[in-house]
Amino acid sequence: MKKLLSYINKQVLVKVTPLQTASLLTKIIAGILTSKAIAIFIGAEGLALIGNLRNFVSSFQTISILGFYNGLVKYVAEFKDNAAKLSKTLSTVFYLGFIATIAVSTLCYFNAESINNIIFPTYNNYPYVIKIFAIVLPFYALNMFSFSIMNGFSNYKMLIVINIIGQILGLSISLLLIYQNKIEGALISLAIAEALICLITLVGIINRRTLVPLIQVKQMSLGVLKRMSPYSMMALFSSIILPLVLLAIRNYIIDNVGYKDAGFWEAMTRISKYYLMLISSLMALYILPRFSEIDGIKEFRKEVFGFYKTVMPLFAVGLIIIYLLRPFIVLGIFSEEFQPVEDLFLWQLLGDFVKVLSIVIAYQFLAKKMFWHYIVTEAFFVVILYITSVYLIDSYGVKGAVIGHFVSYLMYYGVVLLIFGSSLFGVDVVKNEN
Repeated sequence: MKKLLSYINKQVLVKVTPLQTASLLTKIIAGILTSKAIAIFIGAEGLALIGNLRNFVSSFQTISILGFYNGLVKYVAEFKDNAAKLSKTLSTVFYLGFIATIAVSTLCYFNAESINNIIFPTYNNYPYVIKIFAIVLPFYALNMFSFSIMNGFSNYKMLIVINIIGQILGLSISLLLIYQNKIEGALISLAIAEALICLITLVGIINRRTLVPLIQVKQMSLGVLKRMSPYSMMALFSSIILPLVLLAIRNYIIDNVGYKDAGFWEAMTRISKYYLMLISSLMALYILPRFSEIDGIKEFRKEVFGFYKTVMPLFAVGLIIIYLLRPFIVLGIFSEEFQPVEDLFLWQLLGDFVKVLSIVIAYQFLAKKMFWHYIVTEAFFVVILYITSVYLIDSYGVKGAVIGHFVSYLMYYGVVLLIFGSSLFGVDVVKNEN
């Protein structure tokens, strides 16, 4: 425990600069203010529609960049002093990403009405929102490409500044559009939000303009694609399938319970996202880098149980406080219309606690590139999430969705423990016998 606390103090907390803290707080505050505006000017039904569009946008943005972001960051950092390898990496990712983005944009633009019918059940007024998203999608892809390069070159301060400016810019435009155009404004702001940061990012990367000559069609490499494939497949699978499953669950609530209840569920997931940002930031700064460093089973076990002993009790106390304050949280972030959301807290909080317990261990899939373990467990989770949610929604209404959230993560946690059981329990006994 002391070793873990020492490591966090020396290796993690020193990385959490005032800028990073400001970026995280800006993101949370922007989300809360946007939610408040939606609650006041649009209401629960509109929030359900916004949730559906958010899931659609998230999935198709990931498809447009082929899930290359994390892999590109890794290989830019690795090859930044090797012009030949860097050229092959940048060229392959840029041109494949360009082709994929144009294909996705074209698909969305010319099938806007069909997509509208899927993500906006019983509403047929918003194909133009899909077309706007299709038009700005290339700017999002270019933004993520630029972000990857800056991240790979460890230009963290510039990245954080861009994030803060982007959050403030996105918040300002969202509030203005919601105030002027209500639901249409909210949908448009969601469609264009990520692309707006593109110009800011290009200004930030201007000091890397010497990289432009390295991006050439003739430098595209099959070897680079093979190296990137595991990162790409993992990112594509989790970032595409889960949002689409959530969209399907929300549509099921709409069809079988009602739009308002779907909006209440979306409100609960938003609240969950806000407080999970804090614990997710800690895990990203500590768990993943630490698991990448260690090789022994004994060290892996120490890190997992050390995290459980030090961080999880604090997280549990935080969740209890959130549960006790839920009436004030709902009223503060949303409005009196969203009072039924209070009934969803218990199962959502329990699910989030088990989620963190499982993700701490599951980070080992990413750290050690356990590709098939990752894919199979993620597939298991999304299938169970959909099945349990639909079954429980039929029995308990919208509350069934949050119960399904808890049950799914409980089962996922069981699978993860089964996979890593020998690493977490009893390994030392085997070694001593030998």
